[in-house]
Amino acid sequence: MNRQKKLQQLFKAKAKKANAKLAPKSKDKYISKAERERLANEAAQTPDASPQS
Repeated sequence: MNRQKKLQQLFKAKAKKANAKLAPKSKDKYISKAERERLANEAAQTPDASPQS
């Protein structure tokens, strides 16, 4: 009985992990501080060029 219980626990744990991988992610992808700064700089430079046209 004890061996079967342990096998069932392992099976349930593996199934739970597999379902978690298939589920949609609730958190956004991590963006490093340097990457955020680079994106902000690009966004700041883009509007500067448009008013001159």
